[in-house]
Amino acid sequence: MEVLVTIPLPDDLMASIEGQHRVTIATSTFPVSSEELRALIRGKHGLLCTITDAVDRALLKEADELMVVANYGVGYDNIDVASCTSKGILVTNTPDVLTDATADLTMALILAVARRLIEGDQMVREGRFGSWKPFGFLGTEVCGKTLGIVGLGRIGKAVARRARGFSMTVLYYKRNRIPGPEEERLGVIYRDLKDLLRESDFVSLHVPLTDQTYHMIGPVELEAMKEGAFLVNTSRGAVVAEQALVEALKSGSIAGAALDVYEHEPRVHPELISMKNTVLLPHLGSATSETRRKMAERAVANLLEALGNKRPRDCLNWDAVKGLYT
Repeated sequence: MEVLVTIPLPDDLMASIEGQHRVTIATSTFPVSSEELRALIRGKHGLLCTITDAVDRALLKEADELMVVANYGVGYDNIDVASCTSKGILVTNTPDVLTDATADLTMALILAVARRLIEGDQMVREGRFGSWKPFGFLGTEVCGKTLGIVGLGRIGKAVARRARGFSMTVLYYKRNRIPGPEEERLGVIYRDLKDLLRESDFVSLHVPLTDQTYHMIGPVELEAMKEGAFLVNTSRGAVVAEQALVEALKSGSIAGAALDVYEHEPRVHPELISMKNTVLLPHLGSATSETRRKMAERAVANLLEALGNKRPRDCLNWDAVKGLYT
């Protein structure tokens, strides 16, 4: 069968696809332009893509032979799953394998924004470190503070476990409250969103981007946050209304923000860049060599299973499409 791969893969994983199918690799640019993707998808049975590739209705119109979209990433807001399903196309992602890496980064962002690590690093590099001062360059303690986790899925739970090592009180909000025994095991306390925002010293976002979570944190929610609190986002940029965040940071209604994702990624709001009370990373949540390798392995396995008329391990729409694979 014909397969389109839009990202560079390790040689052995590419060989595993090429051993069974004919592969076209998109090599002209990264990310691949929409125009090139539409041209390349024609006649392809499988697509291995990533979050920068828009698998939308315009693309699917050119994809009459497509059987599977294997997304390299746990988030899949780049894919019109409903349109894929209507055309009998399986959609897969790569959950589980990036949980620990993203949770680690979340804690790193909390520490960085609370203890002003980026500012301190810049001070040393620019030769502005004169001497130690008893009340100079003060940050905020993390130990013993209250962490509010919005979205208690795999990553949110992993962050909660790490926060216990810092003796933090952990509050959480999710659409469906988890059972009491699991709350006890994790050491988390349920709050509705308004109360979580009001009580938390740090608010960390771990929800997928959907119609319901778009701008979930907007002017009202930012105003509701505790004075001196910090917002951390390693989920998707558009969960936060970025202009409202800028205004909250400028006014001092919250103390700072640590972001790995942006509403109009890769473009970052210019005022965020100029602020000292922000930590800004280039979407590094899963960026460890171990995790990115595991993501590639899962994406390739999902692709090959679907092309072999088998149920992929990580299929998002199997129940709706499975009749074509029996």
